[in-house]
Amino acid sequence: MPGHDPLTWRFDGGVEVPASSSPQVVRAPLSVEAAVDPEEALVASLSSCHMLFFLAFAAAGGWRVDDYSDEAVGVMGKNAAGRIAMVRVSLTPRVAFSGARLPARAQILELHTRAHEECYIANSVTTDVRCEPVFDA
Repeated sequence: MPGHDPLTWRFDGGVEVPASSSPQVVRAPLSVEAAVDPEEALVASLSSCHMLFFLAFAAAGGWRVDDYSDEAVGVMGKNAAGRIAMVRVSLTPRVAFSGARLPARAQILELHTRAHEECYIANSVTTDVRCEPVFDA
């Protein structure tokens, strides 16, 4: 792209992710819509951290998780200081278990509470991080 050097995030293990500013913040051609922007990365980090703690606590409790998905959403707005910030992230995890021993709804909620309390990324930001689990009927 003329006049623009694409950014690549490089992680341990050799993973490379194309990164860019959000097209809503910096218009094309100075941004790349197909790349990950910092706002998306923050939401993904919070979601991933919660998931990893949830899975660890579920395994420690003897529960088998077959599927875990989350359609996390971040909301930009003005913070208490009047600055633009990621003011809220809503995690909406949906978890499927199997096996002879299935957790009750209250136990699943407790796993989410513990995961939220222990997530070091959520503990590092001032963003209002909400966990709103989705339960199948």
